[in-house]
Amino acid sequence: MPPKQILTNTEIKLSIPMHLGGERLDIALQQMLPQHSRSRLQTWIKAGLVSMDAAVVTAKTKVWGGERVIVMPPQNAQENAFKPENIPLDIIFEDDTILVLNKPAGLVVHPAAGNWSGTLLNALLHHTPQLADVPRAGIVHRLDKDTSGLLVVAKTLEAQTSLVRQLQARTVKREYRAIVWGQLWRNGTINQPIGRHSHARTKMAISRTGKPAITHYEVLERFGVHTYLRCQLETGRTHQIRVHMQFLKAPMLGDPVYGIGNIIPHKMMTQTLRDAVTSFNRQALHAVKLGLIHPTTNEAMEWQIELADDMKVLLEAMRHENPPTDEPFEFAYEEGDYYEGEADDDEYLDDDLEED
Repeated sequence: MPPKQILTNTEIKLSIPMHLGGERLDIALQQMLPQHSRSRLQTWIKAGLVSMDAAVVTAKTKVWGGERVIVMPPQNAQENAFKPENIPLDIIFEDDTILVLNKPAGLVVHPAAGNWSGTLLNALLHHTPQLADVPRAGIVHRLDKDTSGLLVVAKTLEAQTSLVRQLQARTVKREYRAIVWGQLWRNGTINQPIGRHSHARTKMAISRTGKPAITHYEVLERFGVHTYLRCQLETGRTHQIRVHMQFLKAPMLGDPVYGIGNIIPHKMMTQTLRDAVTSFNRQALHAVKLGLIHPTTNEAMEWQIELADDMKVLLEAMRHENPPTDEPFEFAYEEGDYYEGEADDDEYLDDDLEED
């Protein structure tokens, strides 16, 4: 029969039985804690999570029986997924029903593999503890980790249902600012379905069998090798604007997934602009405007914020460049640079939780 374990929080307190005298510590622990593999126990010992008689030990330390051992198993990362964390929020509007915030670049919205803590969801649970009773802590739509800007959160189940229905009915107004490579000379609409990339499962792609996706874009400023755009969404597919801009052969500046890779026209930029572009370490996309019907009052509401500071700096560097030439600048893309996806039955996100 295994020895009795005394649990204090995450501590496991053990006493080495006499019959294990002469064994290595890792072997003794494996027999005492059969639910854990020997390699896992060795990792914990190496990380300093195991002490014996208050002394630091190694896996090869001999035991003689009677020693007091304390094991501190690390928490499973997923256990932190729905725990409150004191993360600052830039709140634009809040009442008893909804909360509108300005999400900074770098903040993950919802816990997932690789990001089980430090997310917007964790911050929301700290700010409004009752969100623990609302699915997904009230989150109804997402922004990519490195996209900044406006995002609405429902504080009640009724509000969440209303906002999800508005998203499904395409009545939520969402407007973005984007900086892309190349010169776009006309306003337009991209109506291309988007589905999961059949080879790179974390990517999306234009797909004949994908979900409908519509992005309207308007040229605000045109520079030597870049264009500043206003983008409005009718739908909210995962990575929609980024995939559509790639399809337009005007990929998002700073986009590590759908960008231009090493095809950068250094000779066509001043050193100042090259430095600004090189130091910009995210996709140049910012959700600047959000409009919806308030779930309780039925009032039409709209919020608009300023452009993110890092994008302001980038635009200022571009405005000091020479004006665009008469001939549009285009990248020398080869046939097949853009992937057209195949049939894909599973979806990256649930239908009622869209990501821009």
